[in-house]
Amino acid sequence: MSHKIRVFATCDIGRDALDILRQKGYGLEVYPEPEAPPKSLIVEKVKSGIDGLITTLRDPIDAEIFAAGQGTLKVVAQYAVGFDNINRADANKYRIPFTNTPDVLTEATAEFAFFLMGALARKIWPAEHLTRENRWGYWHPYLPFLGDEVTGKTVAVIGTGRIGLAFIKKCAGFDMNILCFDPAYQNHDYIRAIQEVKDLRFQRGISRERATIRYTSLNEALSNADFVSIHVPLLREGESETPTYHLINEKTLRTMKPTAMIINTSRGPVVDEVALARALRENWIAGAALDVYAKEPLPADSPLRDPSIADRCRLLPHFASAARITRLSSDPNKGMAGRCVQGLIDVLEGNHGGDVTKMPYVVNKEAFAK
Repeated sequence: MSHKIRVFATCDIGRDALDILRQKGYGLEVYPEPEAPPKSLIVEKVKSGIDGLITTLRDPIDAEIFAAGQGTLKVVAQYAVGFDNINRADANKYRIPFTNTPDVLTEATAEFAFFLMGALARKIWPAEHLTRENRWGYWHPYLPFLGDEVTGKTVAVIGTGRIGLAFIKKCAGFDMNILCFDPAYQNHDYIRAIQEVKDLRFQRGISRERATIRYTSLNEALSNADFVSIHVPLLREGESETPTYHLINEKTLRTMKPTAMIINTSRGPVVDEVALARALRENWIAGAALDVYAKEPLPADSPLRDPSIADRCRLLPHFASAARITRLSSDPNKGMAGRCVQGLIDVLEGNHGGDVTKMPYVVNKEAFAK
């Protein structure tokens, strides 16, 4: 190889995956701090003539970055499924492909959403605080509070893409009735198969009652659900005929039952956080669990931090995919790190016949269509 390929990673994505690049003889530099590097440093590294840039959702990647790499930067490899931080139009203008890591966090995110639902329903957080703070002074049938079962309840699944369907699979095991809503994508074959499984469980005596699953309207899903779990992409006005920005707002929150709880592991701006905090304060709904926010990290002055709703509002640090295999496996079929590196290699080494449109992890294929 006459030219030594140079790569800069804005974050350490794990030794095993990065060693794949080292073993190929790439010149690899990794930003050593746990915090995101300043944008000025990324620009500096790109200007120095790197061939590949490994990024995370924390890094703003736009025209300034692409212009700095004009003529030298060949690929931006995103260590994430989402790519809200990358300006797609700018990438296309400079004809620089960027990749992502689709699919690998599907099960991890779906099970995390399910665990959040259970923790919220059974009041795990206030119960542990009761114990740790030595306020557990007696046993009583319903004091100081009761949680509620998940089994047999009705859950609204808003968004039935890969993660939504994986979440449905888990809910089916708890005999939940499932109301599905998705304005853009409906997988009726999958829903029919889940119903067949539910019916068989009932017929064979595994489940005491027959549970159901079906597609319905957003209003019906929200107004009838005990739990609402959000699994939609972030789409703003003008980006789609079915925008999801602030899909959960004052109007939709008031549609929910006062005993209902909402879980969001999709994208922060899908939920109007001011409206949600008010809904919890004024008891329009019973609880919420969030792993994503409009601004991350969650600002100190966020209304979601209101101490008066702390017992009903679980706040997690964008943590749903934070499982060892999902985050760090060097196998591109299992881990984000492996898939990120493979996407980078595909472009830099001209895999798939050098046709960017055939590279599975390239997002902006439209910029290279003939």
